[in-house]
Amino acid sequence: MSSKILFVLTSQADLGGTGLKTGTWLEELASAWYGLADRGQDLTLASVAGGAAPLDPASLEAPWLTDAGTRFLNDPAASTALATTPRLADLDPRDFEAVYFVGGAGAAWDFPVDPAVKATVEAIDRKGGLVSAVCHGVLALTGADSAGGGPLVAGRRVTAVSNVEEEMTTFDKVVPVLPETRLVDLGGIYAKAAEPFGGHVEVDGNIITGQNPASAPLVAAALLAALAVEPAQA
Repeated sequence: MSSKILFVLTSQADLGGTGLKTGTWLEELASAWYGLADRGQDLTLASVAGGAAPLDPASLEAPWLTDAGTRFLNDPAASTALATTPRLADLDPRDFEAVYFVGGAGAAWDFPVDPAVKATVEAIDRKGGLVSAVCHGVLALTGADSAGGGPLVAGRRVTAVSNVEEEMTTFDKVVPVLPETRLVDLGGIYAKAAEPFGGHVEVDGNIITGQNPASAPLVAAALLAALAVEPAQA
């Protein structure tokens, strides 16, 4: 059975005032994209501002460029979708069964404050759809409220890039908000992998979150399970 899943990308290309570039982390996009597309799901790529969505340059180089990332870059349809994303505010989130907010440091700037991100999360949550995200992308959930009022993540089991991982990559000195800290401040029940950069996913009802790039395929698998997609044939 095919479900319509919306992938949302950051439009933030500048890494704060460092003079460096950022954007979406390719592995978090590509591994989940093919994990779902190869299982027959109907995927739509959008970004906060629309148009060409930036990719983090570091994710395009060794040792971070994975097979899934290379496949995405060499996939004409995927490359065209990345270069011509619709603006999130121009889409009706009620058309989708699930949303996946892709990480990358850029998401720390626009995801927590963008009105369309908030509206998308809340609309899909209210219809009983699946709200998923990975790494810095989990910040998309922090601006949203639950149907009963209060933060959507309050009292929910969640994960995102950890403060330790931010410190190890020195992003803690650059990004405007630390995902782990924000989730905890909002009342989220934060958990993480035993070791930094290990894969970890949390599923709490219709909310699915992954910790880091290694967690993106785990989020895709959790989405497939929640959508009751039949297991792949051995």
